[in-house]
Amino acid sequence: MFTFEQYLGFLAFLAILTMGFWLMIFLVSILPYWIGGALYENWKLKREAKRKNEMK
Repeated sequence: MFTFEQYLGFLAFLAILTMGFWLMIFLVSILPYWIGGALYENWKLKREAKRKNEMK
């Protein structure tokens, strides 16, 4: 069976694997939303600035 050190190593491996999995899920779900929102805000600001220049 496992020695105590092997057991601790296995638990550390599982912890790192689990953290990596959830970080990947977080980044895949949040980053596109964040980038899309930033692009939309920049587009709105540029459109507003263009309208102000046309009014002058």
